[in-house]
Amino acid sequence: MKIWADTVRLRHTASAMALAAGLAFPGAASAQEFTLAIAHLLPEEMSNEVQPALVHFKSLVESKTKGEVEVEIFGAGQLGSEVETAKQAQDGMLLQSTVISSGAMSSFYPEYQVITAPFLFPNYEVAHAFFDGEWFANFMKGTIESSGLRYLGTFDDGGGFVAFTNNGKPIKTVADLEGMKIRVEENPAHVATMKALGASATPLPWGEVITALSTGLADGQFNAPGVSKNWKLWEVNDYTTLSGHVYNSQSWLISEEFYQSLPDEYKEAVITSAREAIELAHGISALAAIEGWNVSCEEFKECYVLPETERTAMAEIARPAWQTWIVDDFGVDASLVEEMFATVADLTTSVAATDMEKYGQ
Repeated sequence: MKIWADTVRLRHTASAMALAAGLAFPGAASAQEFTLAIAHLLPEEMSNEVQPALVHFKSLVESKTKGEVEVEIFGAGQLGSEVETAKQAQDGMLLQSTVISSGAMSSFYPEYQVITAPFLFPNYEVAHAFFDGEWFANFMKGTIESSGLRYLGTFDDGGGFVAFTNNGKPIKTVADLEGMKIRVEENPAHVATMKALGASATPLPWGEVITALSTGLADGQFNAPGVSKNWKLWEVNDYTTLSGHVYNSQSWLISEEFYQSLPDEYKEAVITSAREAIELAHGISALAAIEGWNVSCEEFKECYVLPETERTAMAEIARPAWQTWIVDDFGVDASLVEEMFATVADLTTSVAATDMEKYGQ
């Protein structure tokens, strides 16, 4: 943090000098024409999906702009919390871009809560077609007006589809969740979903999860399987169930003011490089999920994959309750929710049909 503090002081000094001369602009730097600083919370290691994707993005952008745009990456929460870095990116002076989770995203674009719908996607192919598709791109343009942040892409947070970990008994039916204390993110959408399924939702920040599971404050939690592996959750929980009832995501955002300050060819470099980086990240996060699940089945007392019939049964209970909450309590327009569900349904049909047309005939 001292290094970052020193960097901030230096940039403030440089910005003040430039402003005094009437020459300041977002992302200004002495050696390069533009500096694009990006923050995220994950470790600065190549084992997660965000860091290697951003390293690839840096290489692409600096190559395409011949070094005129320098990309700086600050991982491991060096620059603060998700909300803090998003606020810095809104300003666009010291930080121009950030990666934030769905819970934090809703603070800057409330309509994003629709993405928390339970059992939204049947598989990775449909999830990726949705997040990389036209409907979602148009939907996310709303971030510009609501927050001054432009959407660049969606990371599959830890692998996207989640798995329960818990004590007491394996979760194989919705009845097994009855009365179980499940830790959730501090996100009312997840609380509404767990309550609908009969569990007692326990909102806690991640830093308190291991202690909560160890002491019995919470019986279980859910996250992508890669999280179970990285945090060795089998040391505090006995069972894990791959349910996929939530698709965890992280949004990559950039200051609209900074983006608009770029020449057109640099804008294109940023957008095309970001899209390639996101494609790379999809594969990395899927690998993390697969590896995490395989390790989970070796380490937990029992692992279980929720069959499609039980997923459908849970969805029929959870979705109506979630939809009532998001429309009546949270205030999202019902037509937007229905439009999203219709888009996913159309993609589910068209993706399968296209696959058969290309490869199955």
